[in-house]
Amino acid sequence: MPTFPVLTLDNAPAASKTMLEQTQKAFSFIPNLIGVMASSPALTEAYLTVTHIFSKSDLSPTEQQIVLLTVSHFNDCRYCMAAHTAISSMQNVDMDVVRAIRDDLPIADVKLQALRHFTYLVIENRGWLTDHDIKAFLEAGYQQSHVLDILVGVAQKTLSNYTNHLAKTPLDDAFSAVAWTSDK
Repeated sequence: MPTFPVLTLDNAPAASKTMLEQTQKAFSFIPNLIGVMASSPALTEAYLTVTHIFSKSDLSPTEQQIVLLTVSHFNDCRYCMAAHTAISSMQNVDMDVVRAIRDDLPIADVKLQALRHFTYLVIENRGWLTDHDIKAFLEAGYQQSHVLDILVGVAQKTLSNYTNHLAKTPLDDAFSAVAWTSDK
């Protein structure tokens, strides 16, 4: 069985080193996900770029984390569920919202639940949504631009979730207190 190493600044390809340095500066450590991705400078750059772009979307930090956690839950990505639980805490996202996603329960806030449900529909149906699905999302208080912003978050998490599945990325100590397992 192939092993995907968790690279460091000492053994990463030259083309990945600057990105690892930037990640270390932002997080005070290099998350194992980025260490695994570093084997492919293209993947590392793609993931970090899409992450940066999604952070500039019109969705609030809470809404962004709902999208990212929903995708990770759907894809059964234990690494990303833990990492985004920790990141949500750092961004002051209401932990009741995070727990609802982790436990596969409805979010009490109707608008935020509509975002979660819509994100789920996007993933489950691979973008083939009905006019009714889109109308319901817009009637919950979102805009057409948010429909498209969600796609950026889905792309971001698809890159990381699939990387973690292929590599069996070990959970960082920084995320171990919020480790997650699914019922699957």
